[in-house]
Amino acid sequence: MAGGAADGVQSLERAFVLLELMADAGGEVAISRLAEESGLPVSTIHRLVRTLVGRGYVRQLPSRRYVLGPRLIHLGECSSRTLATWAQPHLTRLVDAIGETANLAMLDGDRVVYAAQVPSRHSMRMFTEVGRRVHLHCTGVGKVLLAQLPPEQARRLLASAGMPVRTERTVTDPDLLLGELPGIAEQGYAVDDGEQEAGVRCVAVPVPGGWAAGAISVSGPAGRLGMDAVSRVVPLLQSAAAALAAELREGGRREAG
Repeated sequence: MAGGAADGVQSLERAFVLLELMADAGGEVAISRLAEESGLPVSTIHRLVRTLVGRGYVRQLPSRRYVLGPRLIHLGECSSRTLATWAQPHLTRLVDAIGETANLAMLDGDRVVYAAQVPSRHSMRMFTEVGRRVHLHCTGVGKVLLAQLPPEQARRLLASAGMPVRTERTVTDPDLLLGELPGIAEQGYAVDDGEQEAGVRCVAVPVPGGWAAGAISVSGPAGRLGMDAVSRVVPLLQSAAAALAAELREGGRREAG
C-alpha cells in the first residue's frame, strides 16, 4: 500500500514536471526534448503523456509533437479568479499608499499576463486590461520575472516571443537584456522606464515563495512616478508581495488540511 502511494505521488510529480516543461517551451514540444530536459526515460514520458492526453490536459498534434490542452484553460481561469480575489486588498493598499495603479501579473508561456489590477484614483492613470498578455523584455513585471529564471530559460523565452520595438527606449538586444538580469535579481526589483509605453514608468517586484511565477507592480505617468520615488516604492511593493505570498501559502495549507 505504502509503495503504491509513493509511486502515485512520484507519477503525479513527474506529470506536473512535464506540464511545466511544455509551458516553458511556449509552443510545440517533442518527446525527445521532454526526455532531455526532465531526465525521465522516454517510456515513462510516453505513459504519462498518454494519460494527460486522455484527460484533455495535453494535446498531440499531427506532427506527433505535444502542446498544452484545453482543459487547462478552465483550471487557469479558476486560479486567476482566486488570485485576483486574494490580491485585491493588497493592491488596494498599494494604491492608497503610492497613488498609482497597482497590478498582479504572472508568467504565461513566453509572455506575462495581468491577473488583477486596482486603478489609480487620479483622472489621468494607467490602465491595462486584466487578461492582457504582454512581452517580457519591455515591462517591469516581465523583466523581474525573467530575472528569477535560469539564464538559458530566459534566453529561450525571449527568442520564442521576440523583442519588438515599442518605444525608443525599448531594449531589443537579448544579450544586453540578459546582462541586466543578474543586477535585477540582486536588487529585487525592475523598472520599465518608458520601454513599453512612452511617458509611463512601472516598478515591479517578484512575489516570493515559489507559489507561481508572479510579480506585483505599480505604474503611472513618469512625471508623477519619478525615478526618485523608486526607493520609497520598492519596500511597499515587497511588503505587499510578501503578504500575498504568506496568504497564498496559508490558504494552500488550509485546503490541504
